Amino acid sequence: MEISPNKEFTMAGKSPLKAKPLRNPGESLARHIDETVDREAMKYVLFALVLLAFAALEWIRSVTGTEPIPGVFSVVALVAVVVAAYKVVRTKKKVRAMKLGLDGEKAVGQYLERLRANGAQVLHDFPGEGFNVDHVVVHPSGVYAIETKAYSKPATGEPQIVFDGEHVEIMGRRPERDPIRQARACASWVRERIEESTGKKVPVRPVVVFPGWFIQPTAQSKKSDAWVLNPKALPAFIAHSDTVLADSDVHLIASSLGRYVRNS
Repeated sequence: MEISPNKEFTMAGKSPLKAKPLRNPGESLARHIDETVDREAMKYVLFALVLLAFAALEWIRSVTGTEPIPGVFSVVALVAVVVAAYKVVRTKKKVRAMKLGLDGEKAVGQYLERLRANGAQVLHDFPGEGFNVDHVVVHPSGVYAIETKAYSKPATGEPQIVFDGEHVEIMGRRPERDPIRQARACASWVRERIEESTGKKVPVRPVVVFPGWFIQPTAQSKKSDAWVLNPKALPAFIAHSDTVLADSDVHLIASSLGRYVRNS
């Protein structure tokens, strides 16, 4: 379907929206991908193209009989092309990793949206100070701060993650950045925002999800405040937990967090 703007209703004026819309899953990461491409690759490509144009001009002058110096421009342009190619390849690797994370956040967001039918309120890309919480779920069973970790699976072997209640091991190795510590910090941040805006002290459970991975919990993990799950299991874990919040509290907390997002 073709969509064209109606000039009669596109005049300058006040927006009809009373508040900014809430964020989509992975919105910050999508913005960061665009910024990374522009900052780390495109300026080098454009610079190389300009120098190539100068080199081509010098060769044209050589053919027409003026006093060209095509060799100098060609060498400079070649160096610029090599630098630009290196930057493009390097940026492509970064963007591929970020897109994997973006796809993971979108996939988890789609699983979480199913919880709305059970009375949940779902917020995506919740902004913090220099970071963001991928998803926040406010449900009668509690409040959950959810971090998505989209890691590439190995070419061979079972993609397994072991959770001992404090740490995760991915194929026998601990990641450099501790996802449990990160999730707990995010949960603490969300808990503080709730208390500031509502005056209620509500515990927030830290959750880490790994799309596509098999999670092997240990006996110690059952005592942990954190959950480590495949996202397919997360809606059931939330929906089947004991009720701790009244519907009025769910709406109050979700509303206050939504205002915070819109004002950020």
